[in-house]
Amino acid sequence: MDPEFKNRLEKKRRKVQDTFEFEGCKVGRGTYGHVYKAKMKSSGKEYALKLIEGSGISMSACREIALLREVHHPNVISLQGVFLTHTNRKVWLLFDFAEHDLWHIIKYHRSKAGDKAISLDSKMVKSLLKQILEGIHYLHANWILHRDLKPANILVMGEGPERGRVKIADMGFARHYWSPLKPLAELDPVVVTSWYRAPELLLGARHYTKAIDIWAIGCIFAELLTSEPIFHCRQEDFKTSNPYHRDQLERIFMVMGYPHEKDWEDIKKTPNYAKLASDFRKISTYTNCSLAKYMDKFKIKQDSKEFILLQKCLTIDPNKRISSEQAIDDAYFREEPLPTEDVFDHKTIPYPKREFLNEDDNEDKGDKHKNKKMEATTTHNVNMDNMIHNRSHQQQRMNNAYSAKRALPTNPVANYQRQQATHMAVTANKGNYSSANKNNKMFNDCKKMKGYAK
Repeated sequence: MDPEFKNRLEKKRRKVQDTFEFEGCKVGRGTYGHVYKAKMKSSGKEYALKLIEGSGISMSACREIALLREVHHPNVISLQGVFLTHTNRKVWLLFDFAEHDLWHIIKYHRSKAGDKAISLDSKMVKSLLKQILEGIHYLHANWILHRDLKPANILVMGEGPERGRVKIADMGFARHYWSPLKPLAELDPVVVTSWYRAPELLLGARHYTKAIDIWAIGCIFAELLTSEPIFHCRQEDFKTSNPYHRDQLERIFMVMGYPHEKDWEDIKKTPNYAKLASDFRKISTYTNCSLAKYMDKFKIKQDSKEFILLQKCLTIDPNKRISSEQAIDDAYFREEPLPTEDVFDHKTIPYPKREFLNEDDNEDKGDKHKNKKMEATTTHNVNMDNMIHNRSHQQQRMNNAYSAKRALPTNPVANYQRQQATHMAVTANKGNYSSANKNNKMFNDCKKMKGYAK
């Protein structure tokens, strides 16, 4: 490309730094990158800017962008724009800014009285759950699995026109599931943060369904009712190819009891059933364990409407688990107090605003108090060393792969295709790609940028 033309083109490109102020305003991390609180210079309006990790547009980023451009629902986060920084090949996603999320809200209630949790207001719990279900029902109706539902990914809007509205965020793991014969587990054997991972995932189910999202919602519902994660255990530091997690299964059984064939008819068909039977030979340990006994400790009675709905969401057999549509129509939501669109019910918002993090800091959204009880400090330090080493190794592999691709001989046609794809991606945020055809075109353009076009 002619250097003079390249310089003129660079000056015309819309740059994220010229449009927004976000220096030193890091507020957290998503599935694939950092999140900043940004202010538009021209209007002063606040947004969330998500910086995708790595160099260039990865296939996961393409998938997230394509899905976000398709979905439009009040309870699902809305993608406002895409920016590409050509000097360092960075990708930025622009969203509406949400001042709160369920992780911070639950933490606020948990820490107010030290070790003793103070429950959220019952009306607020009902309003939060209703909007979560509305958002996930929309995704499921459009053949999309979220696959990473947890409190940190459930945003709540602060003061403004959408005050108190729930937004399901972080679609980095989301997938279409319109092909029932194609096993999703081949793409990603391990999905969903372990505390919110359904038992069929832990046992290696290949054709998992939208029931995995309902289980995660059940876990969130229980956490809203008790201010404690219901299935907390020692968490693995990294995503591995093996979905089996003995400690997580044991925690589920300690709360729910051990599942027998009458509870889950297809349990023996799961790939890791032999491992389960080997690890849990003394099932009498869990004879007296049940969800009713666990929730009774938090004064949630088993004849209450909230317990009945919770039990339907946490049914061990995915085929018997309630759907989002059925859950929305449950008697729990027709019982006083009725849910409200503003989950704060027009009251003063007691929760603090998001704090800014240092650029080198990662927001810890685990339970430090629980983790200290479950793991020794030395083990934690070893895990942190492993994390640093693995992240460095992964980045080096990405850099090597990119360098190798750059070294390969190319032909003029392929170069032209890549240049066209780059230009279209840069100007994507100026248009409104609302149709499915344009989404597919954008997805294909992203693939060209990665060098998959021939």
